[in-house]
Parts: sequence; structure tokens; C-alpha cells
Amino acid sequence: MRHILFAVFLVVACAAVAPAASIEEAKSAYDRGDYAQAARLFAPLAEQGIAAAQFNLGVMYRYGEGVPQVTQEAVKWYRKAAEQGHAAAQFNLGVMYRHGEGVPQDYQEAVKWYRKAAEQGHAWAQNNLGVMYEVGQGVPLDYQEARRWYRKAAELADAWARFNLGVLYEKGRGTQQDYQEALKWYRKAAEQGHAPAQFNLGVLYDKGHGVPKDYQEAVKWYRKAVEQGYAPAQFNLGLMQDKGHGALQDYQEALKWYRMAAEQGHAPAQFNLGVMYRHGQGVSQDYQEALKWYRKAAEQGHAAAQNNLGVLYEVGQGVPQDFARAHMWYSIGVKASSGDEQKVSMKNRNTVSSQMTAAQLGKAQEMERRCQETKFKECDCE
Repeated sequence: MRHILFAVFLVVACAAVAPAASIEEAKSAYDRGDYAQAARLFAPLAEQGIAAAQFNLGVMYRYGEGVPQVTQEAVKWYRKAAEQGHAAAQFNLGVMYRHGEGVPQDYQEAVKWYRKAAEQGHAWAQNNLGVMYEVGQGVPLDYQEARRWYRKAAELADAWARFNLGVLYEKGRGTQQDYQEALKWYRKAAEQGHAPAQFNLGVLYDKGHGVPKDYQEAVKWYRKAVEQGYAPAQFNLGLMQDKGHGALQDYQEALKWYRMAAEQGHAPAQFNLGVMYRHGQGVSQDYQEALKWYRKAAEQGHAAAQNNLGVLYEVGQGVPQDFARAHMWYSIGVKASSGDEQKVSMKNRNTVSSQMTAAQLGKAQEMERRCQETKFKECDCE
């Protein structure tokens, strides 16, 4: 399965400077890593009302550089600079409200400050304002308004905005689906080294959306994302090797890429790694390893992994046979799935139910309830 990702990128800007000799001295101290000295120099300037110093002091409190890490102090100094029209401070104040750092989380306040910075041409704020419209936080969901702000930031060469704009065109959100437009914006971001865009560009070539299908070009872009440790690209490279797409089928290579992604917590890779261990593909058959990786994926809500975990408990592979635990995982899988996948889990649950007593069924239902309520922390309790 291919996954097209949508990313919300909220960052705190780095220190900026104002055209004053004392500010330059403080900035110089900051650049050479003498944060205590930088903070001492910025503080009186901030107290004098110099917006750039207020902003920079806010950054230092946010990260605990030369001063204690106190998010409330960061907010205080960002606000003072923001109220003077300092765009980066307005953006950072929006970030703090968006995440509830140093202030109660407030999406409407985040939007307010993003908008002030965005209207001054701050690309990161324009992108984040687009995100808020796309997900409907602090404003009504509005894909067209999201696209408008993404485009403004994209035209300022913001890689995340270019990526997000590509997602809107690929998904047809607020506009007609247009793979060629998506391809254009993904490519622009990808050429800036943006890993999710490199991955999505690879997917378009892999599927032949907006371009002729080209496995070699897909691999090229996946590898660029992989070089940055991007787990979905590692997974897709594994999938290509597993299925023999654009190359000879090579289970050992597939296993390598799946493992890299799985170790980063990528649930589909964890599931596929479990499949390979269960069937001995590219590795010696090992039911306990299969169980381990199915479990990791299952705990992230991966329905097929939940079903397969049930199978291992039902037949006693890698674990003692346990109908109650098999029933538990099948039931969890039924709730997490739909369509044919759900039908498989339901059929498996019905089969194992026919072999259980009323007491065992009651126990399985209680185990399922506890497992779900504790978000998979107590799935082994009886």
C-alpha cells in the first residue's frame, strides 16, 4: 500500500537581527555559541523596546539558550515584538498558541498571529495559515483559502507550502484533481531536498499519475527521501523489491528496507516484516519474530496485523495456542477494518468462537475491552 502524506510543519524561527551595533554584538555572541553573553546583551535592548531584541530573547527562552527554558517568558517577549509588527515574532507567537506552549492552546489566536505575519509576506506563516484552513482549526475548513495561502508561500519558494499545494492538487481538495499540477509542485519541493515531496513524487512515477509509469524514476526519488531516513520511502522501496516492481524480486532487499522503516515505527512495514518472518521470505521462518512485528503494528491500529496476530494465537505459532486471545485480536481487527479485510477478521472470529465456551467468550470480550481502553498497554492481562 502506498501512503501519500500530508504534513503540518510548525517551527520556531531562528534568531534574527536588527540594524544596530549593540544588536550585532549580541548576535555575534549568539553565533559563536556564547548564549549567556548573548542573553545579557539582548535583555537590556529588549527592555528598551527594540523589537528584534525582544524576538531574539524570546527565542532564547523558548530553547533555554543562556537562560532557563521558560515558555511563558518566550511568549511574553514574542508578544512584545509581535505587537510592534515584528513578523517572525508574530509567527512564533502563533506557533505557541497552536501548540499550547506557554499559553493555553488557542487555534483562533494562532490564526490571528499567523495572519498578521502572513500579510507581511512571511512564508512560514502563510504556509501555516494554509494548514489551519485545510484542517479547520481556528477557522472554518476551506480548501480554497488553504490553497490561496499555500500558493503565496510556494511562490516565495517555501518547500512545505509547495508540498502542501501538491497534496491539494493530488487529492482534488478545493479544486479539480490535477496530477500534473501536483507533480509540478512536488518536484519544486523535492528539488529543494524536501523528503515527503521526494516520496510523493516517487509515488506518482510509481503509479503513473500525471506521468508515464516509470519505476526507475520512482526509485530515484524514493532513494533521495531514503537518504534523509524517510520511513515511507524505505517501505516503498521494500515493497518494490518484495513484488518485483521495476526490478527482480528480491526478498532479502525487501526485508532490509522493511526493517529500516519498521524500526522507525512505520506500521505497514512492521506488518510486512511480520509476514516475511512468518513465511520465511528472505529470512529463516521465525514465528516469534513474526509475532513481535505483528504486535508492534497491531498496537498502532493496523487492522491486518491485528487479524494476523489473532491467527498466530489461534493456531499456536510462536505462542501457546490461546483461543481467547485470538478472539480478542480478531474483534479488535473487525473494529479497525472495513470491506473485505473486515470480512476476513469476522470470519476468523466466528470460526474461533465456535470452539470456545461461554466462559471463554466472556473472558475474551473483557480482554478486548481492557486492551482497547488502555490503548494496547494491557492486552496480555487475563
